[in-house]
Amino acid sequence: MNLPTQTRIFAATRELFDQDGAGGISMRRIAEKVGITPMAIYKHYPDKDALLNALMLDGFAAWEARVEKLDAAEPLAWLDQVNEAYLNFALDEPRRYEAAFLLKVSAARKYPGDFLAGRSPVISRLMARIEQAKAQGLIGDVPTIDIAISLAALPQGLVDIYRAGRFTGEAEFRAAFRKALSHCLRSFLKKERP
Repeated sequence: MNLPTQTRIFAATRELFDQDGAGGISMRRIAEKVGITPMAIYKHYPDKDALLNALMLDGFAAWEARVEKLDAAEPLAWLDQVNEAYLNFALDEPRRYEAAFLLKVSAARKYPGDFLAGRSPVISRLMARIEQAKAQGLIGDVPTIDIAISLAALPQGLVDIYRAGRFTGEAEFRAAFRKALSHCLRSFLKKERP
């Protein structure tokens, strides 16, 4: 089966990214893999940033697919599930995680505007669950966006520390991650709940 050139260009880009990260991506290397000239890439992607944006969107698609599968009805249980899903995504698919959360690209979502405008499907779901917990009297009067950014930033920071080799092993990291996220989430709970 002969795939469209744009599909082959993206597949080659993703393969190079999976092997060597963003530093391994060049128009010349992509062209060699696809069997076209470097200039031919520009018919499909105007520049390297467009390719990196496509990688980011691919990473977010993988992340969002994991979140779609979460099924806890109770909001706090769902928030625990999303934290566990994030941990597993970062460890099971490190390059997809890197593409989604760490690539410096022009189309990256910006805080708070993109989140408040609903441009992040996962943050929108997160905020809906926080609102649900507030409506049930479980979470105090803290702005939902403030809680959401805390619950999004802490796991990313912990994963970054792990990726930098600052934990002695994966088991220690998983335990520390779960403990820190549990403390963070619980810090927003009302002391006296219904």
